[in-house]
Amino acid sequence: MLLLLFAGAGAFYLLQHIIYRKYWNRGLRVAAEFETRSAYEGDICHLREEITNDKRLPLPALEVNLAMDRSLKFSGEAKENANVTDQSYRRDIFSLFMRQRVIRRLPFVCEKRGYYEITKADVIGYDFFFRRSFHDDRMLKTALYVYPRLVDTQRINLLCKAVSGMMITQNRLFPDPFCFSGIRDYHPSDPMNHINWKASAKGQGLLVNQFDSTTNIRMRMFLDTEDSGILRHDDLTEEGIRIAASLASRMVKQRMELTVIGNGMEPIYLKDGAGQIQTLYQELSRIDIHKPARRLWEVLKTEQEKLQSGFIYVIISMNQDTQTVKAAASIAEKGCPVLWIIPVPLSTERTVGNIRGVNIFRWEMNG
Repeated sequence: MLLLLFAGAGAFYLLQHIIYRKYWNRGLRVAAEFETRSAYEGDICHLREEITNDKRLPLPALEVNLAMDRSLKFSGEAKENANVTDQSYRRDIFSLFMRQRVIRRLPFVCEKRGYYEITKADVIGYDFFFRRSFHDDRMLKTALYVYPRLVDTQRINLLCKAVSGMMITQNRLFPDPFCFSGIRDYHPSDPMNHINWKASAKGQGLLVNQFDSTTNIRMRMFLDTEDSGILRHDDLTEEGIRIAASLASRMVKQRMELTVIGNGMEPIYLKDGAGQIQTLYQELSRIDIHKPARRLWEVLKTEQEKLQSGFIYVIISMNQDTQTVKAAASIAEKGCPVLWIIPVPLSTERTVGNIRGVNIFRWEMNG
């Protein structure tokens, strides 16, 4: 009798092993995706895990391993099964009954600008007695843009006004019919098509529309992400990228035509209106500051061959090498307004020299 019992147990063990080995991953769906396509540095986002066991065979234990860039760090309760080495690793254990689906939302912090993908999940299943394991790789396709954190552009409010694509002037020599600024009393010299008949009907006399003049200024922004020095200053380079994103956002919202040129990115042309700013944010997110890049003076030297009137030239660079200074001064000498924003550490003794014809703005990092 005892022998039959052992034989039955052995047969059951072998049978369940054969069944699990053949069917454990049948009807098994593993999905993981970022709940949003974009975020900013410092934001808290969520990774959504969805595991479905769509068959009549229960899974007593299922291990799902995910890996994503270490700049995305799991937070809150999600930190319990997470480990950060070269990447952020997450190990989850599920126990699934037949026809069951489990969904988990894992919070994480976007600590650094970048473009991040999760392309694979390592799935490990076990038999009923946890004696055998079975491995499977599931391909995933989910991506997240982490945009540069927008800095407080009030700190450079004067610069924003200087490069505004719609600078309101007080003399109103050339009124723009699309730049309405108010209503005033009618004067005999006013043209009839400026009379606001609706407002005049409500008042006791004729009233006319008043318009401001506008100056259509376009901007070419040069973002320097090259740092070939012995001591790297990644924090200053990243701050320069944040300044570029913030200033471009402000200018485009003010309906300026803007071109952003960088030695670590493809040129981005933005028409007036804020609808295209996401394109710039995405390109800035993809910049790899550790890749070799052209020197900024080379980019500026190329620009000198096609200088045009009606442009403001903005340089964002911590590098003040002799060749870059000469290239910036050369653009200014040809009558083009040049603004140079130089990121520097907070309370630094680092000097910022004067360049003839170039307006220098010293940008101290906040912390």
